[in-house]
Amino acid sequence: MNTDARETLSKVPAITLGFWVIKILATTLGETGGDAVTMSMNLGYLVGTAIFAVIFAVAVAAQIRARQFHPFLYWATIVASTTVGTTMADYATRSLGIGYTGGSALLLGLLMASLFIWYRTMGTIAVSSVSDAKSEMFYWLTIMFSQTLGTALGDWVADTGGLGYVGGMFVFGAMLAVVAALYFWTKVSRTALFWAAFILTRPLGAVVGDFLDKPVASGGLELSRYTASAVLIVAIIALVLLLPHRAAERAH
Repeated sequence: MNTDARETLSKVPAITLGFWVIKILATTLGETGGDAVTMSMNLGYLVGTAIFAVIFAVAVAAQIRARQFHPFLYWATIVASTTVGTTMADYATRSLGIGYTGGSALLLGLLMASLFIWYRTMGTIAVSSVSDAKSEMFYWLTIMFSQTLGTALGDWVADTGGLGYVGGMFVFGAMLAVVAALYFWTKVSRTALFWAAFILTRPLGAVVGDFLDKPVASGGLELSRYTASAVLIVAIIALVLLLPHRAAERAH
């Protein structure tokens, strides 16, 4: 690809149905993978957060240094963001004792602040504008907050809200269906709808992940976290290999 062509492309993928399928799998992996480290390995939320934070920082640095969009690097960074989001949210809501309601409110505030500062600094929060180091930093910070919020929000609906994991899946699935309907049948801002869908896929993945690995007595299937995580990793790799991927066209 020549220089002129590269300059018209973003460093994030075009938004397709395949993007959303992989995103949901990645967020589910974040839940099972995060729980595997903090619970199954018995390392605790603080140590788990430190481990995944380092992995996330390394992945973001590699993503920023890249000259163009690389599917495997991008999705590895997404998975890193969702695993650190899982352990960070669990540390805040459980170890710090602020609860799912307090954690969801705090993280929603941080997410909104990130989007606001990004918009005021760059003039847009459209993902198609992500092509330089500054916009990428805002992009990945916002994603990390959204992934962390999703864990707390999923737990809040399933536990505090009393809907359970299956009920949570229906709630977030229905909310995503509304976003899809707005996309196809209205002229609501595509950027706003993207971020709404991106945020909502995280709690959906969280309740699906909990449904897979939590005890039967708690409403889960009690599958091995290692096995569930391995299956999700294989599925993500297969989809990245099999589905067509292209960089989003850069906004002008």
